[in-house]
Order: sequence, then C-alpha cells, then structure tokens
Amino acid sequence: MAPLRSRLFLLAIVAALASSCQTEDKAPQPHYTSDARDLKRPATAQDQSNRHFIEFRSRYALTYGHTYVVFGRADRNGRMINPEVAGLAPASNDAAPYVLGHFIPVPATTGATDGDLEEEYRSASWRVMLTDDEYNDTVAYIRGLQARSRLWEATVYNCNAFVADIARHMGYKTPGIWLRPQQFITSLREMNTG
Repeated sequence: MAPLRSRLFLLAIVAALASSCQTEDKAPQPHYTSDARDLKRPATAQDQSNRHFIEFRSRYALTYGHTYVVFGRADRNGRMINPEVAGLAPASNDAAPYVLGHFIPVPATTGATDGDLEEEYRSASWRVMLTDDEYNDTVAYIRGLQARSRLWEATVYNCNAFVADIARHMGYKTPGIWLRPQQFITSLREMNTG
C-alpha cells in the first residue's frame, strides 16, 4: 500500500507542476512600493529619512521566469543606488543542469543572474521601504541564506522558495512555491497589502 501512496503523491505533484506551468505570464505588472511602517507600525522621525529598500521581483526568461530580490538604497526619486541581487538558480548557463534540476537537486548560485536588473525583463515587483534596523536585519538574513543555499531543485527548493524564506523572515505571508514567478510576486504583494 505504501508504494501506491508514494506513486499517487508523486503523480499529484507532477500534475500540480504541470498545471502551474501551463498558465501564461501577463504583461508587465505596475511597480508597487510599500513602506514597512505602513504595514506594521506607525512612522517615526527616523523612518522619514530612511531610504533603504528590498524589492521582491520576477522577470521574464526563456522558461517560466525567475524570482529574486533586489536590495540597497534609493535616492529621493526612488532610483536604486548600487543595488544588490539575491536569488536562487542553477549554477550554470547550460540548459542541462536546469532540466536535470526538475528531477534531482543541482548546484545553485545565489547572486545576480543575467537580466535581473534590466527593466525590459521585469514582470512584477513589490518594493518595501525599510528602516535602518529592518534593513540590516534583512540583509544579514539574506547573507546567511545565501551561504547555506547550495542546491536548486524545481519542485522542492526553487527561486520562489528562496524569496519566500526572506519574506517570511520579514514577517510576511507567502504564497505556494509552485506558482510562476510573476504570479508568486503578485500574490506575495496582495497577501500582505490587501
């Protein structure tokens, strides 16, 4: 009976993945910005001058896309100053590890990938402005996550799961990891901003 249950479970996972991959991305979604104090607590004088942010992003790709975060400082007009990128992806430009990673874990990279900061590839984003303390805590968590995230596997620990870990650390609710990246980022924002 146990092998039958295992097969049924595997079949359910494959069916869920197949159905999530059949949806189409929409046109690029508008850029959204929230202030952490609006989401959690009243503003303080220190918050008013703060310009740190984390931006949850998705981008188009040859496959179903990619989810990642961009973080750093912004000028008064909201333009990024020396942004950093963190995300989880197979550690190769070759397609073979990517395809293999749908069945078994493959080595991963946790930094920027091609197209992450190019505006024409952005499919959805949600920027959250942070206080200095919130930013420092979030960046420390990201660095630790990067240090321990060595494998990518599409159905178990993918780019959505990596970003979900960061969002949960910040106190946000997160959608399921099997959504397309654009749907994941849009759902993340909607779940936490109403």
